[in-house]
Amino acid sequence: MQTECFENRELSWLRFNRRVLEEAQAPGNPLLERLGFTAIFQSNLDEFFRVRVGNLLRKQQEDPKKRDPLSKMKPKALLRAILEQVRTMTPARDAAYHEIMTLLRSHGLEQVTMHSATPAEQTMLAEWFRREIRPVSLPVVIDKGKPFPFFRDRALYAVLRLESKSGIRMGVLPVSDQCQRIIRLGSGGRFILAEDVILAFAHTVFSNSRVIDRTILRVTRSASITLDDIGDLRTGDFRSDMQTMIGERNRLPIVRLELSETFYQPALSYLCEKMDIKPEQVFYAKAPLDLSFVYECKHLVTDQSLQFTRMVPQKPASVEERGTMFTQIRRHDILLNYPYESIRPFLRLLDEAADDPAVISISITLYRMARDSRVIAALCEAAGRGKEVTALTELRARFDEQGNIEWSKVLERAGVHVIYGPADYKVHSKLLLITRKNRGKVESFTQIGTGNYNEKTAAIYTDYSLMTADPQIAQDAANVFASLREGKLPPPQTDLLVAPDGLKPRVLEMIDREISLAKQELPAYIGLRMNGLCDKDIMKKLVEASNAGVKIEILVRGVCSLIPRIPDKTANIEIRSIVGRYLEHARVYIFGTPERMQIYLGSADFMPRNTEGRVEICAPVKDAALKQRILDEFRLQFSDPAKARYRTEDGEFHLPEGGDPAQNSQEALHRAAYDRAAEHDAVQDD
Repeated sequence: MQTECFENRELSWLRFNRRVLEEAQAPGNPLLERLGFTAIFQSNLDEFFRVRVGNLLRKQQEDPKKRDPLSKMKPKALLRAILEQVRTMTPARDAAYHEIMTLLRSHGLEQVTMHSATPAEQTMLAEWFRREIRPVSLPVVIDKGKPFPFFRDRALYAVLRLESKSGIRMGVLPVSDQCQRIIRLGSGGRFILAEDVILAFAHTVFSNSRVIDRTILRVTRSASITLDDIGDLRTGDFRSDMQTMIGERNRLPIVRLELSETFYQPALSYLCEKMDIKPEQVFYAKAPLDLSFVYECKHLVTDQSLQFTRMVPQKPASVEERGTMFTQIRRHDILLNYPYESIRPFLRLLDEAADDPAVISISITLYRMARDSRVIAALCEAAGRGKEVTALTELRARFDEQGNIEWSKVLERAGVHVIYGPADYKVHSKLLLITRKNRGKVESFTQIGTGNYNEKTAAIYTDYSLMTADPQIAQDAANVFASLREGKLPPPQTDLLVAPDGLKPRVLEMIDREISLAKQELPAYIGLRMNGLCDKDIMKKLVEASNAGVKIEILVRGVCSLIPRIPDKTANIEIRSIVGRYLEHARVYIFGTPERMQIYLGSADFMPRNTEGRVEICAPVKDAALKQRILDEFRLQFSDPAKARYRTEDGEFHLPEGGDPAQNSQEALHRAAYDRAAEHDAVQDD
């Protein structure tokens, strides 16, 4: 039995990605959706190596004796444990991929290899290589007399071992980003991957040498870099320095090497030496090394049963077509639940703010935006109409830095006042404040969200968006923006929980209140819904609450460093996790039993990076009906009979037994949104 109730963050994350892989293995999911989960698993693992493993390797160099605060493991031991776990997961991913592709053959989708291609297809592919690849190929020869080439992060390369009397000699042919990944063989669903064709014919580029061995190669580079690391390259201009940092990040050390085939050991050892990696950082895969192509497969077949039943975000019943959004929000708070309900009312609010002559100012925090962002368009329109528009654009949003740099330029050209916030703290909050003058009286409207202002993710991530005319919340929001404009950290506020200084203390106070009530033998309750939980201070307080008799229910999608059901520690804590059709993204805190409960929603997970290292905003939900709705939806998800994996005292997560996949909570919430929209339309027709 598990005796320790805390688990290392990285090892907990690997458990999460195993839950993603289970969705690829689940026979109840449609085949193309299962295929998509294999790609999500791989993409998640790529980012994990780039960020978390990159950070650990860096820590190992800087302070090899510093122990992880939760597991007490040193970096070297933790890295060893991570690599061992990944090595056990890779074959499971490969097996899932090949099982799915085998099953898809009967539906007309088939991945062909050079060996299984017909003679006519092989002739066609040889011509494709001669026409499309040979003229633009940039072959490189590796031997001890030449500089070692640069391998781009996550790019594919055909690598050939060439016969040589003088030692190791290899030929390298990149798989260009410009060539199509999927090469269709006829008009049906038969296809072959470009890298397989390139590997098969790469020897023609190195025709003066006999090829002895060949493989597809892919490296993963660290992304562990900050502005402080670029040193003398800094100019003092934040946006310019971020651009420089992105360029430097592309050249960071290699943290993982993947191969599609076993390779001549002396040649592999030579590669490891030149890449400065150890043998345990080398992984072999029997599935394609880059699975991003699988999303295109849905266009190769027409069978709709291979995908989830199409469901679209619905018109919220709480929003009327008649009357402005300002009028409706002034009347009552509005809560949107994406992707079950549409983001359109929020976009409508922004558009109305841009057009309304009474609107004086708009302030917003921007973290990740859609490629064709209607949010950006509305802000530019508002600035063009002479309104004072302030947009805090977070240029440090990892892997979205370049896009945000470009959006900041677009906003500035439109006349928007672009700010970047405190120097050492990301602004991760989702906060909008609109101020207008109505009949000589100034009024404000505030929106607080759990997810980004991104129309694309609003259709696939579960998030809440609260719109309110509450004057105290508006005043708190105004105070936050005033601090951010000065590049300062916002101080604690009255209603809003504002990290890094005003969120964790308030959360701990609310947990203490439940502890006090439990000690008086009164009902006490805490419900949490979030992406990650690993803040040690909060977890220790939750353990204290459990021992006091507080009932605690936690719904967490990803990292969870707290282990429940351990006697005398976490016996009163239940933890569940949903990985399904939509990415669970909302953050909700519930304190107290229904008759006295306080509910907050916002941008902060209970992770140190959120509670201590970022500017985060969480807002109270004051409307009684909305509080009840959030509680009901939390209960629905926590008791999900199909997808709510429950955590046991050994740290493992288990799917409920016998649950009907069609009755999972995400499907139920979407059906309920359809029903509400239909009822609302029927009333309007009457």
